[in-house]
Amino acid sequence: MRHRNAGKRLGRTTSHRQAMVRNMVTSLLEHERIVTTTPKAKEVRKVADQMITLAKRGDLHARRQALSFIQDKKVVAKLFDVLKDEYMDRNGGYTRIIRTGNRLGDAAEMAILELVNYSEVKPVKAEKVDN
Repeated sequence: MRHRNAGKRLGRTTSHRQAMVRNMVTSLLEHERIVTTTPKAKEVRKVADQMITLAKRGDLHARRQALSFIQDKKVVAKLFDVLKDEYMDRNGGYTRIIRTGNRLGDAAEMAILELVNYSEVKPVKAEKVDN
């Protein structure tokens, strides 16, 4: 029985699941948007919100706690320098899950997990100038 055991197992061993969540949180904070299955997105959202809350605290202990989980110094630097300022006035709810339908191969329910302030930058095409 799994009484009082929070979180989904996702069909993986504990070490595999923890490594997967670490990698997905790192990718989410680096790229600000990832595509994954809905159950994985729900699990990753919990940890990603905790990491942003640590960044909002901003002290050395919080940075070391984030480094012990994320293990990529560039992503932690981005989290504590750039993302922290974007979410400073927000009280939680830093991520959004957008369901995108089922995957063709195995009909798994897919979703886009993105940070709330994510904005897709479209490349600007240069206009022709007639002389």
